[in-house]
Amino acid sequence: MFQSYDGGHIEVVCGPMFAGKTEELIRRVKRLEYAKIKYMIFSPKVDNRFDFDNITSHNKNTKKAISINKALDIYEHLTPEIQVVIIDEAQFFDNDIVLVADQLADRGLRVIVGGLDRNFRGEPFGPMPQLLAIAEVVTKLTAVCAVSGKPATRTQRIINGKPAKYDDPTVLIAANESYEPRSRRAHEVPK
Repeated sequence: MFQSYDGGHIEVVCGPMFAGKTEELIRRVKRLEYAKIKYMIFSPKVDNRFDFDNITSHNKNTKKAISINKALDIYEHLTPEIQVVIIDEAQFFDNDIVLVADQLADRGLRVIVGGLDRNFRGEPFGPMPQLLAIAEVVTKLTAVCAVSGKPATRTQRIINGKPAKYDDPTVLIAANESYEPRSRRAHEVPK
């Protein structure tokens, strides 16, 4: 999966909710720790599902992180020995995350970004399309569809037991009580 690049590069780990994106970031962090490579993890403050001091997978695995409001805040925390920057839940950041990731890679850093590639409507989510376009490596994960048991590539928002309507708010931060993975065929977005 990982290839050696001349200088820095960008890796994106994406997919629907419950596909294991944060778990994959944590797996990569463990490899960095084993290799004694210095890294920093960042997450958006708006994602308050677990806690502000960690990234946390749905399996409850955690790694220390710095919670920030906007992408440019990453620069305030970087130190010269850092070789890898990990950014979780990138879909919640402003579009400056694309510029930051690109500039860090240009500086020779490995940048690993995780996030939802689509919103509950099935449309590209926030800055993720641009991050996917500039990445050297893309890992697209799938979950298991809650309806069919087939591979799920989409996230279904459920409100009061029914699929959310198209004009419902794009961002509603919760966990499995409000979202479930769905296959293309099982995904619904009523108008």
